[in-house]
Formats: sequence, structure tokens, C-alpha cells
Amino acid sequence: MELKAAVKSIPIKTNVTVPSHFMCPISLDLMQDPVAASTGITYDRKSIETWLEMGNISCPVTNQPVSHDELIPNHTLRRLIQDWCVMNRSLGVERILTPRIPLDKSQASQILNDISFSGLRGDGVRCAELATKLRALGKESERNRRCVVSCGASCVLSSVLRDLSGEGIEGSNLGVLEEILSALVCFSPLDIEARRYLSSPSCLKLVVSILNRGNLAGRINAVILLKEIVSSLGTEKIELVRRTNGLAEALVKLIEKPISSQATKTTLVTIYYLVSHNEIFASNFAELGLVSLLTEILVDCDKSICEKALGILDGLFSSKKGREKGCRHALTVPILVKKMIRVSNLATNFSVSALWKLCKNCQKENCCVEEALKSGAFQKLLVLLQVSNNGGTKDKVSDLLKVLNGSKMSVECIESMDFRGIKRPF
Repeated sequence: MELKAAVKSIPIKTNVTVPSHFMCPISLDLMQDPVAASTGITYDRKSIETWLEMGNISCPVTNQPVSHDELIPNHTLRRLIQDWCVMNRSLGVERILTPRIPLDKSQASQILNDISFSGLRGDGVRCAELATKLRALGKESERNRRCVVSCGASCVLSSVLRDLSGEGIEGSNLGVLEEILSALVCFSPLDIEARRYLSSPSCLKLVVSILNRGNLAGRINAVILLKEIVSSLGTEKIELVRRTNGLAEALVKLIEKPISSQATKTTLVTIYYLVSHNEIFASNFAELGLVSLLTEILVDCDKSICEKALGILDGLFSSKKGREKGCRHALTVPILVKKMIRVSNLATNFSVSALWKLCKNCQKENCCVEEALKSGAFQKLLVLLQVSNNGGTKDKVSDLLKVLNGSKMSVECIESMDFRGIKRPF
């Protein structure tokens, strides 16, 4: 049932009897792109490729071994199906289109070799033309995309991007580099060698330039690429990223002035990786006003944004500057208390950890402790102590209860869902 739902069939508006040899043995629908397997059985390409992508390695009919590379287009049967569709057009049957010939490895390798050669010559315009062509081929089908990826597309494109970005990223050259970057994102995930190329100073500088001055698609692709880079970097490379001028400012700007939901979520994940690895990075982001910005976002956002924003706040509060900014904002503690429950387990873990860091390190006469008590944190923490399955979170809950208990009698609690009595800083 799941396989059939994943395969889009050709629409037939009436109850026309389709000849059995025109129907795919998997989807039981009229075949649009019939291909013969090595076992002699013909399937619709979409159906058999979906079957193989699900991890199956045998023919569904004969149970003999079969693979992607052994599928051969059955042109004769396809023409017969097209003729039958034309004959039954009056009955509501639409003629199937002649499918494009799938890309093979020799073609993909030739295009990649041409891109590499053009890059060595410094011909950025030609590289961009070939990269655009390759991306178009990859978007035609998942099979084409896999074929290009298997030929080492990410390594070739990232190498060319590094070399060309070192020659300057001003004027028309920025548009050329955006095209290559767009193709690179299409053929992700990146391999180890590609990440090494892209973590070079010239590539990081290019990413910042596109984030600041690129078009909409270019800015989205740039932050996607940056997320791929930082998600697997070690401490040494993260430090290199930190020293890239304007990077933190560009990321904060994407949060402050969103360009798309995808860009916002990807930016949040990127920042999370950065602040989780480096306390100096956390301080830098806090200085740029990220604590206040995320707190305001958390007032009204969906679950995905909420989890990511809380994760970043937890990272920011690992730094002294981040905790100072958190203590000064009137909504920080009430928001953390509110998000402790009824969002997700991940949100609970981040909220508790962030609140724990604030209350344990508050330097301003226990203002965070008092604010947490007023917001109803004590009651919620008692509940979490009973239901939490995360050992680290449970330890922090116990520690928080001890900290709060010392001030509990002197503070009047309010309902944490009611923010009417709290002054907002804007």
C-alpha cells in the first residue's frame, strides 16, 4: 500500500479496461515508462525504482536479484501503450508522454570533467553554464540525481567553487558563483573532501557575500551549504568559521528579517551548531542581540522553530554574556517556564537546561530565581521530576527545585500562561 501511494499513476477518467500486459505488476496501473529487468519482467520505471529504493534487491515477481543498472527501456511496449491511449482518447484516456532518457554515469562524468577543466582555466561563466545544465538533469528525476552524486559531483563543484571564489567575488562573478553553489546544494549531502574545500577562507567569505548581497535563491542555498559545512566540523575548523568577518551578523540578519521558512529553520540549525561548539561564538551572537530576538520569536511560533530557538538559547546561556542578556530580558524566564511542557521532549530538555544555567549563575540578586517562581516553574518542575525519562534533564530539574525552594516562601506565584502583568521591552 505504501509503495503504491508513492507512485503517481496516469489519470483515467472512466472505467476503461486496461490490457493486463500494459499494467505494472507493482502498482497495477498503466505503465508510463516501461523498463525490462534482467529477469525478463517489465515494470513501470517509477514503481521498480521506488521498490529498489526501499531496500529491496530482488524482482517482485520472480524473486531473482535485480538492480538499477540492469533496467532497460522497453520502447516497443511503450509505443503500444501510447497507441492504445490514442485509440481510447474519446473514453477519457490521456496519452502518455515519451519519457526522457535517463542520465548515465559516462554522461555525468563528462560534464563534471568539463566543469573541472573550465575551473582550472578560470572560466567561471562556462563552469556556471555546465553546473546549471547538470542541476537541470538532476532535477529531472531522483535517478539522475543519484547518478550525478555517485560520480563525485559535490567534490568537483566544491573544488571549483573554492578556486573561483579565490579570484574575487565582486560584480558579475558573484552571480556565476551563485549558480555553481545552487548546483552543489542540489547534489548534497557533501562528502568529506567537499566539506574540506568549502571550509576554506575563500569559500566562507563567498557564503557571507551571498548571504548579504545575493538573490533570494542564492541566500537560501548559501545558508543550506553553511549548515552542511558546520554540522561536521571539529573545534579547529569551527574557530576558522568564527573568524570569518560578517558571518555571525549575516546569520542574525536572516533571523531578524526572514526571507523564507526554510531559510529561517536552516539558519537556526546552523547557529545551534556554532554556539554549541564554541563559547566565544555564543558570546558573539549574544552581543548581536540574538537572545532578545529569539525570546520574542518564542512568544508565538511552531514546534520546529520553538525547539531550534530553545536549543540556541541553551547554547547562548553557556556564556557569561548570553546569561547577562537573558537575565535582562523580561520575557526570557517566563517563556522558558512556559515551554517546559506541552511542546516536545526536546523542547523540555532545552528549556530546563537554559533555565538551570540562568538560575545557577544569576548575578543580579537572584532575579531569575524569583521570576521563575512567579511564572510557576516550581509546580512544573515537580511534574517533570515524576515524568522525565532523560537522566541529565532530571538531574537539572532536581537541582533547580533545590535552588527555587530557598526563595519559594517569599515569592507569590502567578499562572505561567498569563503574561499580561509582564512589561515587554518593546
